Order: sequence, then structure tokens, then C-alpha cells
Amino acid sequence: MTTIRVEEAQDISGVRAVNEQAFEQPAEADVVDKLREVCDGYLALVADDDGIVGQIVFTPAPVEGPGRTVSGMGLAPLAVSPGRQRQGIGSALTKRGLEMLRESDCPFVIVLGHPEYYPRFGFEPASAYGLTCQWEGVPDEAFMVLILDAAAIKGVSGVARYRDEFDEAM
Repeated sequence: MTTIRVEEAQDISGVRAVNEQAFEQPAEADVVDKLREVCDGYLALVADDDGIVGQIVFTPAPVEGPGRTVSGMGLAPLAVSPGRQRQGIGSALTKRGLEMLRESDCPFVIVLGHPEYYPRFGFEPASAYGLTCQWEGVPDEAFMVLILDAAAIKGVSGVARYRDEFDEAM
């Protein structure tokens, strides 16, 4: 049975392996390692089934608008071992992470991802809320937001930013 839980120190090598396998390169695993070391507010969950089979990470992500900045969270990366994909593990990780963020009064979550996948969790194109991605050339439908507290983000628009550590993987 797969258990979704907060990442622990003994999970690090398994998390790295899952990210390298899922993305077929080390860039995302390198970013996760750096974030774990330097990021205040880092939230990572793992899917454990007698070993790590998936991981999701959320990190602080501000929206820098005229006269006001609001901090939410950015979802990235979400990784599931190739042999365990399409079994609901990614969905379980995402749902649990979003539940935890709702409970913590997080106002929004951004994601740069597959437009066929993330809307099932309530994500919408960020442009509908006046939010743009920090990176040039990102397709509108791939940059999405889930508003968790509409009052906290009311009237805020502008550039939504992932942490600088993600620049290396882009």
C-alpha cells in the first residue's frame, strides 16, 4: 500500500532516483537537492511503497504586482517512477499537498505543467487572473494557477516567480 507523507532525511536518495528516472536527466533532481538545503518554506511529500515511488515539491512563489507582493507556492517538480505512473500516485501526492496548503492559508499555487493534467485539481490558466510566468515563451495554457484564497490575491496581478534555483533547469 502506498503511503503519502512528508519527506524525511532517509528519503533523499530515493527521491533523487525517482526524479532522475521520471525526467530522464539529473536537472530536476539537482534542483530538489538545492531547494531542500536553502529554501525556507520547502514542502515535499513522498509516495512510499516499501521505497520511494513518487515525490511532489512546493516552494514559495511570490506574485510581484504594482505596489504589492503576495506570496503563494509553486508546484515543481512532481515525479513518479516510470513503472508506477498512471496508478494515481501523482494525483494522490498533488491532492494531499494542496490540502496541506489550504490548511496553511496559502493564497495560491502556480504550476508550469501539462494543461491536460493539472485542471483536474482546479488549476486554470494564470493569464485569466492577470498572472504571467517569469520565463519567456511559456505557452499560456501551460502556466496555471489554483486560487485558494481569492480575497488574499484580489487586485494582484503581475509576474509570478519560482525560486531562482529553477532557472538552472529551464
